[in-house]
Amino acid sequence: MPTIPVTALRTIPPELIQRYEAEGWWTRETLGEILTERLRAAPGCEFRVHSRVRPWSGTFGDVERTARRLAAGLRERGVGPGDVVAFQLPNWMEAAAVFWASALLGAVVVPIVHFYGPKEVGYILRSTRPSAFFAAERFGRQEFQAELSAGVPIVGVVGRDFDDLLADEPMEGFLPTDPAAPALIAFTSGTTRDPKGVVHSDQTLLCETRQLSAAYPPDRGRQLTVAPVGHFIGMANAFLIPVLDGSPINLGDVWDPAQALDLIARENLVVGGGATYYMTSLLDHPDCTPAHVARLKYAGLGGSAVPSAVTTRLEGLGITAFRSYGSTEHPSVTWAPHDGPARVRLHTDGTPLDGVELRLDDDGEILTRGPDLCLGYTDAELTKSAFDAEGWYRTGDIGEVDADGCLSITDRKADVIIRGGENISALEVEEVLLGVAGVAEAAVVAAPDARLGEHAAAVLRMLPGRPVPELSELRGHFERAGIARQKWPQEVHGVEEFPRTASGKVKKFVLRKDIASLPR
Repeated sequence: MPTIPVTALRTIPPELIQRYEAEGWWTRETLGEILTERLRAAPGCEFRVHSRVRPWSGTFGDVERTARRLAAGLRERGVGPGDVVAFQLPNWMEAAAVFWASALLGAVVVPIVHFYGPKEVGYILRSTRPSAFFAAERFGRQEFQAELSAGVPIVGVVGRDFDDLLADEPMEGFLPTDPAAPALIAFTSGTTRDPKGVVHSDQTLLCETRQLSAAYPPDRGRQLTVAPVGHFIGMANAFLIPVLDGSPINLGDVWDPAQALDLIARENLVVGGGATYYMTSLLDHPDCTPAHVARLKYAGLGGSAVPSAVTTRLEGLGITAFRSYGSTEHPSVTWAPHDGPARVRLHTDGTPLDGVELRLDDDGEILTRGPDLCLGYTDAELTKSAFDAEGWYRTGDIGEVDADGCLSITDRKADVIIRGGENISALEVEEVLLGVAGVAEAAVVAAPDARLGEHAAAVLRMLPGRPVPELSELRGHFERAGIARQKWPQEVHGVEEFPRTASGKVKKFVLRKDIASLPR
């Protein structure tokens, strides 16, 4: 039975429902119906997992058969429409089988980032109360911990007993369900509190899938998807968009620039973007050659701050860069077309997609609504605080809209450093730091200041062999850039690697905590 109280979700204004249905953004189709139709249309399409521990090679038809056998096995055990199926798996074939099987059953699927620890996984399982849970016996530093899923009726462990849940004969067709009802709960990451469960329906998911499919360059090539399938955009790029397009699926279960470069050269795969870290770590790797760069035609960037210094660098290398803006709650808000003007692609986050509305409040916070906006959170209080009666979602991001309607993200409210009563944009300072010779990546956070309350602290990842610059060098750079003195970093730290979320974002709360603990 469903585990999400209707009262936890937002009330969508009737006029918005009517508009979304009239415009065709919302239909009566379900994920199970679409998967059944599109998988049948391309059974021989390539499906490969590039992994050092669990490689796999086959076709859509092979994975669909496994998914349908799993769906039949779960149905025999009482799982059906509205029940919750959770999985914590790397980018493996079995993750696709679980996701597709859940959709065919009309179940609510809960993807969990594969490197979440016991605290996060325990919280997610307690809050969603799944009928079935799937995990890996072992992957990297993670090992299956049976006690976390002790209350779950059906547990399948890949590498141990996953195949025991597969029925001999696959389930035919799909089970009907309400396309407006909850279909997926995606948990956000990178906060200091328990993760937020974001609820999407078949309608919002299919709208998002179609939006992205239409926006991506048609000649983007064979994509390597390394973003974790436990994260919303990784899941969509791995399991939905290729099926809609009838294009090959190539998954990587870890982000390893050296492996990616090898696959680019040997398998003619491409990395099409994602968080900026994917592109910069690829280009900065010592194995990267002009031949590799020549195969990287596009870089669609989003999911974290996208500095103009990065997009300009990509463009200079002949890689067409374009930006987008969204979140787990509202996956695709704006998009800069890949064939649009360079000014828009490189220096803004684009304009709202079809059906999406955007406005700024008096403080510059971005409010959005649209047909791919989620139904709310599993937590009723979070839903109440984030959505208003007119259907607007408070993003927590701060932005500007230019005369052409292009959005530029200037900061997050949490990233505003208040120094002696003056607001400092962390994003602005980071942009200047990226102009310092040898800096590969920069993050700016608030550090405690006995006199001013807070000041800006710079955390830098340097290119190989380059030393972290002295504070005096940074001050000279900021002075030459003409930046107000109160915005200059007052301390600088170097890291070999940043702590990151599943989507590649820097975990700034970890940096703030580490810096605050230093002696002063």
